[in-house]
Amino acid sequence: MWCRLYRNRSVFCPCLTISLYAVSGNKRGIWVTREVAQEQRGQSSSRTTFFHVIDPRVFKRELLDELCDLADCVRMLSKCSTGARLLQDLASNRRAMLYFTQPSTRTFLSFNNACHILGIRTSEIRDRSTSSEVKGESFEDAIRTFSSYVDVIIMRSQEPGRATQAARMMDVIKRPVPIINAGSGSDQHPTQALLDIYTLNRSFSQRGGIDGKVIGMMGDLKRGRTARSLCYLMKNYFNVRLVFIAPKIFSMRDDVKAHLKEQGTSFMETKCLSEVIQELDALYVTRMQSEWDQQGESNDVDLNQYTVDKNQLKMMKSDAIIMHPLPRGPEIDPVVDIDPRAMYWRQERNGMWMRVAVLLKIFQLEEALYELKSTLVS
Repeated sequence: MWCRLYRNRSVFCPCLTISLYAVSGNKRGIWVTREVAQEQRGQSSSRTTFFHVIDPRVFKRELLDELCDLADCVRMLSKCSTGARLLQDLASNRRAMLYFTQPSTRTFLSFNNACHILGIRTSEIRDRSTSSEVKGESFEDAIRTFSSYVDVIIMRSQEPGRATQAARMMDVIKRPVPIINAGSGSDQHPTQALLDIYTLNRSFSQRGGIDGKVIGMMGDLKRGRTARSLCYLMKNYFNVRLVFIAPKIFSMRDDVKAHLKEQGTSFMETKCLSEVIQELDALYVTRMQSEWDQQGESNDVDLNQYTVDKNQLKMMKSDAIIMHPLPRGPEIDPVVDIDPRAMYWRQERNGMWMRVAVLLKIFQLEEALYELKSTLVS
């Protein structure tokens, strides 16, 4: 028997009957664990779940592994028409709001299709000028209005902290509508970090997984939220070494480096890719975030030093991988696309499967998924 979130806003299960908003796992209201709730009730549990998805720092290794397993399971089931049809029945009573006020292609499409894979009906606002905010409605009132009609709000904003603000409000008004951060200014992008972990896991499945790997991150690390969020997940893996490759003006932020030191994650910094490229198991390339320029700072950087082309390919390990959150600029030459080490197009596709996994966890449908799998393969 699995837990489900019904329209009366409570979670029902023979062994667990509690309101979601009653078990907010930490003071920021961004995490809820079934273990915490059951421990308070004197019960035991072996599975972790979550509510709002805001900050990657709260994710633990066990949950990351489970999300990867869920994504693999959905991927397998969707390959046959029967499996795809049954997947659509898992959450056909759910509705999702995609509130994207910052331009997006991949994140929007992958979330939209992730919802459709599970039968979730979607509504969308992709331009603030089409909402009542142009009439003076506050952000808080807009989010509260959306939450009256849907079961989950997936939001992307150019302003940092908006998703956290929305999640806190849901907690305060005791309305258990999960908030998923689909990108928040230059701050965080947790589901991108999750799909990056999924890509790394799949790429290194025959090489012992992510543990012990040397992972380079290159480009605009100061303003790029994807590299920042991925760094926060590295604490969950043993002996990972990070190499930050960036011009000084766009080097990784001090708060991220302080976090890595606190968690015991090894890292080094360099301005030259050629100095370290032969050591890398993975190279995570990011574009210059010129939309955040104040005085044309991006134009002062010699991009040739932070570009991957056929010359860099010759120096890389034969089994290394190249990743990019996309969209790309000149930092990866299209000639690289045909190299088997180029993983960014697979990485893009992985985003949809990982976001299905996130939705399954939020609605506590993982047991239903595995029951479906056992029925089809038996």
